[in-house]
Amino acid sequence: MSGPLPRRWLGPGDLNGFLGLLVDNLSIMAFIATALVGVFGVPGEIVYGRMFPGTALGVLLGNLAYTAMARRLGRREGRDDVTAMPLGLDAPTSIGIALLVLGPAFLGYRQAGLDPQAAGLATWRLGMAALVVMGILKCVLSFFGGWVQRHVPRAGLLGSIAGIALVLMGFLPLLEILKVPVVGFTGLGVVLYALVARGPLPWRLPGVLAAFLVAVALYYTLGPAGWLGSGYHVPGPWQWRFALPLPTLQWVAGLPATVPYLPLLLPFGLLMVVGGINVTESARAAGDNYRTRDILLVEALATLVAGFCGGVAQTTPYIGQPSYKAMGARTGYTLLVGLVVGLGGMLGYLSNLVELLPLPVLAPILVFVAIGINTQAFEATPSRHWPAVVLAFFPAIARMLTIKLSDPAYVSPEHVAALVADFTHGIPELAVIVALGNGFIITSMLWASAMVAMIDGRSGRAALILLLGSVLTVFGVIHSVELSGGIYLPWQLASTARAEVVQFAGGYLALALVLLVLSLQRGRMDPTPPAG
Repeated sequence: MSGPLPRRWLGPGDLNGFLGLLVDNLSIMAFIATALVGVFGVPGEIVYGRMFPGTALGVLLGNLAYTAMARRLGRREGRDDVTAMPLGLDAPTSIGIALLVLGPAFLGYRQAGLDPQAAGLATWRLGMAALVVMGILKCVLSFFGGWVQRHVPRAGLLGSIAGIALVLMGFLPLLEILKVPVVGFTGLGVVLYALVARGPLPWRLPGVLAAFLVAVALYYTLGPAGWLGSGYHVPGPWQWRFALPLPTLQWVAGLPATVPYLPLLLPFGLLMVVGGINVTESARAAGDNYRTRDILLVEALATLVAGFCGGVAQTTPYIGQPSYKAMGARTGYTLLVGLVVGLGGMLGYLSNLVELLPLPVLAPILVFVAIGINTQAFEATPSRHWPAVVLAFFPAIARMLTIKLSDPAYVSPEHVAALVADFTHGIPELAVIVALGNGFIITSMLWASAMVAMIDGRSGRAALILLLGSVLTVFGVIHSVELSGGIYLPWQLASTARAEVVQFAGGYLALALVLLVLSLQRGRMDPTPPAG
């Protein structure tokens, strides 16, 4: 069936959809800025003037393309109720890039003797290169996403991203919320009341907007009166930071620096492809039949162009398309968000909004999204595989502890290095935490996949997965013994570090051999766990 092009650009729910999607993107950009500028000390002009414009360009291009795809789908099917796929910055990986790649890299450049400006530029080049690497991977995997989805169990995929959500976009933003609890905790409570408990709000306000208005009112009413203590910061003067995100080859200089971070970057790209498949299926179930490959390729190309133009955070189609459809959003909300975010990155008002709206005001939406991702990980996974989802959380917790250990505001890098290298009583506990946290996404996927195979009575498959884990451990792809998490050739390590690698790799190998022996038993294991 075909029909005329839908005439309406704005449906009755497009304003609600616009506000929800805009606040999502602002929250993530606020966290990136807070982490890089406030925690790691990256110069603000680098973050706002170089990283933000290209990052916002990816949001603009992706949303324009998704708007056009929705209009085309409506014309093809003769419908006026098609809802565009929402696109924005991916929260877990954007926060992960800031905390696990860009921030530590900046500190490394500073320790190497670079001044803040030079270190910031080097960090920016690394961020661009990392985004290009993930964009290329996503372009390739767009054609093989179905194969990945068939061979990696859902518990491994969703468990690993749920672990990221739990600690990076749940727990760490919660700390920011509780730094100004009168504002942040109240805003979080309104979000949970409206979006989780689905409580009624005056004038049918959207939950995100209501929480935002309450938090802003508290912050700018109580703050100037001195009732928020040091939690209130006077916003700086409005600045027009005009910066066009023009294509540049400076990312090429950052490519060599991406090598130590490949165990993070490659899973980040893989997760977005599988997530794109899932959200397309979700939209199809809601009545909008998009082609999966088109959704994936558009998002991958938006990420790639953003990287070429200075961006440092990847975009993704959001899981909430049926929710936007239920609130009446059509195609106007993605168009508006793309224009507001894209132009805001170029004209500078986006950075002013981020500075004007502190993280305790914006972070509640991140915590809500983290709760949703973790809930979905269990809802979309067979109940017998839930232990595998939980198992996937532990490496992410170790990575969070490593982030805090790496913060020079608490512990000097020299002191941490000395503690990690002290093998007088076996492998030090801090060395175990560091090794467990390094390459944590791949570790989570391997652990959960092996657990799923055991639950399903496929001990031989579990053994093969563990053998792969042993090989990856040898080269530092997972459980890297270096504080930076870099990969290496094991024979180039110091003797104590090499001994640690042997221990970790040997653990995987020993369990794999035991499971291989068990797989030789006649008959299959009963996949039903005993009662008790």
